[in-house]
Formats: sequence, structure tokens, C-alpha cells
Amino acid sequence: MSSNKKVRRALLSVTDKSGLVEFAKELTKHGVELVSTGGTAKTLREAGLSVRDISELTGFPEMLDGRVKTLHPKVHGGILHIRENAHHVAAIKEQGIEPIDMVVVNLYAFEKTAARPGAKFAEVIENIDIGGPSMVRSAAKNFEDVAIVTSPSDYAALAEELTTHKGSLTRGTRWRLAKKAFSVTAAYDTAIANTLEQIWSPEPAEAPVQFGDPATAAFPEALRINYPLATSLRYGENPHQNAALYADGSSTGIAGAKQLQGKELSYNNLVDLDACWELAQEFDGPGVAIIKHTNPCGAATGTTILEAYQKALAADPVSAFGGVIGINREVDEAAAEEIAKLFVEAIAAPSFTEAARARFAAKKNLRLVEVKSARTPYVVKQVSGGLLLQNADEGHVTASELKIVTERKPSEDELAALLFAWRVCKHVKSNAIVYARNGQTIGVGAGQMSRVDAAKFGAMKAVLPLDGCVAASDAFFPFPDGLETVVAAGATAVIQPGGSVRDDEVIAAANRLGIAMVFTGMRHFRH
Repeated sequence: MSSNKKVRRALLSVTDKSGLVEFAKELTKHGVELVSTGGTAKTLREAGLSVRDISELTGFPEMLDGRVKTLHPKVHGGILHIRENAHHVAAIKEQGIEPIDMVVVNLYAFEKTAARPGAKFAEVIENIDIGGPSMVRSAAKNFEDVAIVTSPSDYAALAEELTTHKGSLTRGTRWRLAKKAFSVTAAYDTAIANTLEQIWSPEPAEAPVQFGDPATAAFPEALRINYPLATSLRYGENPHQNAALYADGSSTGIAGAKQLQGKELSYNNLVDLDACWELAQEFDGPGVAIIKHTNPCGAATGTTILEAYQKALAADPVSAFGGVIGINREVDEAAAEEIAKLFVEAIAAPSFTEAARARFAAKKNLRLVEVKSARTPYVVKQVSGGLLLQNADEGHVTASELKIVTERKPSEDELAALLFAWRVCKHVKSNAIVYARNGQTIGVGAGQMSRVDAAKFGAMKAVLPLDGCVAASDAFFPFPDGLETVVAAGATAVIQPGGSVRDDEVIAAANRLGIAMVFTGMRHFRH
């Protein structure tokens, strides 16, 4: 079986017309006949190229508003017949079918149409491509004889290879294109299935499509995940592990962040950046989170990013060394000047001023990433033999939703500190205790097997005075001892979910100790 195959006839039918004319001109240089459809043929003719209509090839008109144009035996027979199979060759000759040696196709912009605000239900359905995926799969299956081109990014390399091999393509190239083509159709079908699954019921054709909220919708019958490779990483959590990053293509969130400077992002950098970015987004005002091993060693809000950073750093300056920083506002020169004094691995922010970037430029290894916010409705975790899927923890409570359960009510300052501590506590590994005051963490006890130990550890980590602080617990106190520990450390008010069978004992202990305590009715376990 010959390795190189001559391209004599190409069928072109593309939605994305970038680079199309230039590639078609390269094909004609090698004597390739161009066959095309609708808008693609119009574009090629306007560029002065000779094009044969698909209807001329098939002897059948395009019909049903373009729904039927390539779904024809003279198209698929021309693609699918095996050139070295005598029976196949005889069959196509008998039926007057002409060979097609290259198929250039990209698919209807289904996802873009579905994502457009106000898109009508009928538009979404109409943008489900039928003929395109059929031709892609036919050509990819018969890669021994046919080249399938699904992306403009391949045009330049193919043009060069056609020149090198005098109008032919190698088997290796055709195989690479075929594998890519099947990935394209798999991703396309996944996008359609996932999108349609979010539509609760078929809407009237001219009505805007209504998608269900993932937070309240039923989980899909099948979990379809198809993220293209964004980049390979040097290694995983440890040097003996391989790793890679896959992204959803939205250019949002940490996976879609734009790196402005610094060394290549590592697996651990990305995990920590995601943790600090998500925590920083919890704050309404300027906020900073300093993360080490996915746990906050310091988090704070302030009137400016500089003030928030200084408060976050003061909470645990030793642990902050070598950490990553998440910031929820543009980083200005004043903040950059102060942050540059500390060794940190990476900083995530929505933007950096030119002056801030100039200040950071001297720290060549420091990774700066600009991040566009993205809602992540689901959390996926792998377990042996499968995946766990849950809604993301988007739970918040307001002051009016808190239940005051003690004789003493929290003061206004305590209440503000409690709500701040509760937001931070959501991002601390369980068991979690957070000590805070005035929009600033004072001590963080993370990932302890005992809630009492988490309370002790958080107090032990404090470098700022604990007297008069508040404390947050991610889950209820099962016994009074945990509460007694945080009060002994200096807390005057406590926020916790409540719900223990011993709540009465814990409330009695709070009253005995003279502190204020509020229940949220919401737990924030983080495993």
C-alpha cells in the first residue's frame, strides 16, 4: 500500500473561512480540482478561483435550505471507496462516482450560537451540523486514501507538504489528521448533548432558549467531558509524576489565564492559584488571599489592595514565604512595590497596571497571571473506578440569615468579623477553624482530624493578638470542648453551622463563658 497519496480533487465546506482562500490557491497550484458548497463556493469564486458546485458533482440540487447537500452517495462513495480494492473501484465507475481525495470541513458554530444571549430555540437546533460530521467521519475512516482537514491551523503545514511531495500527502500526515478529526466530532457531539441536556423542555421555535441552572438541575445521565489539551506540564505534584493541563476553551478561570511573565506554571502552582483566586473572589471590597498548599495562611480585605495585602501578610508572614497570592482587583504600583519584597511563586489578579508590571519585571521567575472570572458550577473528584460530581459550594449567609443562639448578641464589629471569617472558612481544609478580626485572618487551623486540634493549631499559628477576635468553625462543635478552646484563645464571638445533638450543651457553655454565638444552618466541609 503506497504511503503517499496524490490529491486530485478536494471538497471544501467550511464555517470558519479564515485562511480558506490562501489554502485553496495552494491546492490549485498542484492541479487540485475544487468542489464546494454554498457560502464556501461563493467565497472562493469571489477570490477568482475556479470552483465546481457540489450539485454538479452529485447531479442533485442543494435543498431544504441547505440541510441536504453533501448527504449523497456520490459524495460519500467518492470519499469512502478503497482505491486498491478492485470491487470498490468498479462500483464507483459503474455509478459515475468521482473520487474525492481531500475533505476540508469545519462544523457549524453550534456552541457559539447556543451561548449567544437571546438565541432562539430554532436557531440552536438548526446549528446542529449533520452533513459536516458525516463527511469528517467518512474521510477519517478512509484515511489510507483521503486527507481530512478540520482546522485552519493545519493549512500552512499541508501546503508545505504538498509542495515537498509534488501534490501528495504522506500516510503519517493523513493518520494524524484522521485522529484529530475524530476528536473534533467527539467534542462536537459532546457539546450538543451537554447543551441540549440543560434545556428542560423544547421551547417554541421562535422563543429564546431557556437553560436550566446547573446548581438546581438534575445531574446528567452520562458525564461527558471533552477538554482539549492546553499544555503539558514539567511534572505533577512530584517530579516522578507526569501532568498536563486541559482547558474548556473559554479563556476564563485559572485554566484560561494569561501568563504575563515568569517561569512555566507547574501543577502545584495551578492548584494553589485556583485556591487563592477562588478565595479572593469571596470578598466584595479589595481582597487578598495568600495560599500555601491550598490553605490560606493569610486573607484580608482593605480600602485598597495595598492595605489588604499588608493585613493578609501580617497574619502569617513566615508561611507566606514561597506562597501564591490571589487578588480581586487590578494590582497597582503601590501594591506591587510592597508585594515584590516577599518571595512568592505566583500572583493571580484580573489585571496589573503597567507600573506594577514594570516593578515585577525585575523578579523574572515570578509568575504573573491575568484571570477572567468564571463560574464553575460543578466540582469533579476522581475516586478509584469512577468520578464524584457535586455542585460547587456557592453557599453564603447574610447577617439577617444568622440565628443568634446566645444571651449576648454580637456587636456590629463582631458581626462583620464573623461574616468575614465564615467566607474564609469555606476555603480551608476540614476540620477548619478561622480566627479573624476587622477583615483580617489572625490564625487558621486547617486539615486537622480533631476540631479541638484545629482550634489549638489556629491559635498556635497566630502572630497577632487573639484577644477580642472572632472564630469560625466549618462544621458544628460536637462537644463544648472545641468552643472552650477558641474562647480560651481570645475569641469573643463564634460562628458555626449548628445542628449537633449537643447544641444545647454548646450554647450553655457559650452563655457561661459570656460570648456571642450565631448559627448559619450551613456547613462548609472541604475535603
